[in-house]
Amino acid sequence: MIARMQYLILQNSGEIMKHLLAELQGEEELFASANTLACVEMHLLRMAQTLAHWPEPLRLRLVQLDWHGWIRLQDLLEADGQPRREAVWYGIHALVPATLELIDRLRQQEPAWFELGY
Repeated sequence: MIARMQYLILQNSGEIMKHLLAELQGEEELFASANTLACVEMHLLRMAQTLAHWPEPLRLRLVQLDWHGWIRLQDLLEADGQPRREAVWYGIHALVPATLELIDRLRQQEPAWFELGY
């Protein structure tokens, strides 16, 4: 059940970011828009924190995931570390899509782990 709730948190944050970024023309526009950037960073942090509590058996099944990248991004966002533009851009364009794809594949391979009663 925890894996399912975490999966839904990750999916939700990924979808929200997708909608926020859809209208933007690129990196410059994102970083010029303080409100959009703050919202994107909030969802990146939510995803990083969720993955930090990802169950160990599932973590071991996601060896391709850039765990170090998520930890580094979480550290930067929690500490309001600067500069972080490159890390945020990497999170948006590499970490988020790869993570959602890998977790979706795992969910297809091991659906029982993502059921409500597990």
